[in-house]
Amino acid sequence: MDNFIKYFQSVGFADDEAPKIASAFKPVELNKGDFFVKAEKVSKSLAFLESGQLQYYSLDTNGEERTTYISLPNTFVASLLSFLNEIPARENIRALTHSKIWTISKDDLTQLKNEVPSFKDFYIGILEWQICCIDKGKFDLITLTAEQRYEKLLKEEPALLQQVPLQYIASMLGMTPRHLSRLRAKV
Repeated sequence: MDNFIKYFQSVGFADDEAPKIASAFKPVELNKGDFFVKAEKVSKSLAFLESGQLQYYSLDTNGEERTTYISLPNTFVASLLSFLNEIPARENIRALTHSKIWTISKDDLTQLKNEVPSFKDFYIGILEWQICCIDKGKFDLITLTAEQRYEKLLKEEPALLQQVPLQYIASMLGMTPRHLSRLRAKV
């Protein structure tokens, strides 16, 4: 819990607010392959990823996995559409490695936003950031070539390329692992 409290202090919460916020979340350990969210089930929680890696993916019409994102530590994780609207998730979120997350239910989140007004602003900021990331990703997939998407990822999120197996990065970029290997050799 100490690291989780320190995270909230590091993003600007007062020393008396950070422990209150952290205590509203519950620790959960996920083994490699465990699901945080399963497609077609309602996502009941928002989570903070303390350690590990979580893969967002969907199945295409051929039943093949299509990775849409990989979350690394110190990020919030959710199937937003499912969590916010209480509808079945369209994607899966699964642990790629042993992961420690801190979860909060929608009811507890609402209570926390009411009890700690500064957390409400923080939460709105997280949502805005997520919406912008989704919008950028969708736009990039439509307008950029595979090589341009790779170069952008290399510049903006180098940690993903250093920590995540290439098969997931390739899927996220909309290319084969072989194509990604060729691009990496060029750069």
